[in-house]
Amino acid sequence: MNASIQSINMPKWGMSMSEGKLVKWLVSEGDAIKPGQEIMEVETDKITNVVEAQDAGILRRRVAAEDETLPVGALLAVLADASVADSEIDQYVDANRVVAVDADGETSLISKIQVDGRTVNIMDSGGESDKAFLLIHGFGGDLNNWLFNFEELAKHERTIAIDLPGHGQSSKDVGDGAAVNLIAAVDGVIDALGLKAVHFVGHSMGGMVAALAVIGRPAVAGSLTLLAPAGFTTPVNEAYLASFIAADDRKEMKRVLSDLFAEPSVVTRDMVNDVLQYKRIDGVNAALGLLASNALKAPEAGGLAAQLSGLGCPVRIFWGAEDKVIPPPQSDAVYAAFDISVIDGKGHMLHMEAASDLNAAILQQLATD
Repeated sequence: MNASIQSINMPKWGMSMSEGKLVKWLVSEGDAIKPGQEIMEVETDKITNVVEAQDAGILRRRVAAEDETLPVGALLAVLADASVADSEIDQYVDANRVVAVDADGETSLISKIQVDGRTVNIMDSGGESDKAFLLIHGFGGDLNNWLFNFEELAKHERTIAIDLPGHGQSSKDVGDGAAVNLIAAVDGVIDALGLKAVHFVGHSMGGMVAALAVIGRPAVAGSLTLLAPAGFTTPVNEAYLASFIAADDRKEMKRVLSDLFAEPSVVTRDMVNDVLQYKRIDGVNAALGLLASNALKAPEAGGLAAQLSGLGCPVRIFWGAEDKVIPPPQSDAVYAAFDISVIDGKGHMLHMEAASDLNAAILQQLATD
């Protein structure tokens, strides 16, 4: 089979995804495709998002039709140079059209670690290396927030995502809600897994936690990537926190979640239902209230910029220009002191909204070892 033929397959966004619906093609047969170009919209039971090309080439064949639901891994399209004969494209499509869903145990990457009497839920993939990416979600999120990042990062290095206390499948006990309780969970995971070099990636409140964890034990830090970090310079939108905690019906929760994205239409009914289901677990709202009042307002959560200025490991920071929850810094001095990138047209969840660019930037941190 011609090695210059490249397939575009149904992606796997998150461990629970088994299929997706091709909502809309954004390119036509015969178009020259570049890496990172948006080529189609795919809908899962949690979110609708664009699929970006990973390879360059001419789109020779659109195999899947709009509104067609297909399993993860199914062939959606074929890229190839103009020199590749149509007959070879036909053979490739016939040989690869039906792809079985990856069934090597969706829950095999999920495990639970006991840290100071609390259960911390993690997702771990990419081998048994003592070096890893460690992904830390934000307020009200969970490890599934990394659904557009986890699989790609794990192709290159061991990748671990955690549910912070009070979130996901971890214990809902956050103590007094101080940041030290969250940092202890991160430290406990690092110790339990025997990690010696960690590339920390933290979003929002998770960015604050990642930064404080690095400051507390710099010897283990290979790099630090922060996405709209809380406590850096810009205060968290307290009205958003209050609204998220208070929301208890679909209409209100959809309005609240829409503030996370530059394009509110990505907030699906299933996403809203998932968050409401999480918030109705015993102890969740109390935990969120404590974290909002203490972790996100504690003295150690403020002025991270000053604390990070002398850090020995590489630090990269990203913000969405349209972030309504933690807007980008306004000080020119901060931009002069740090490697900060502000991405136009993106909101607070830029690791979902600009996944391809963020994945590439995070992977560049491996070169800092």
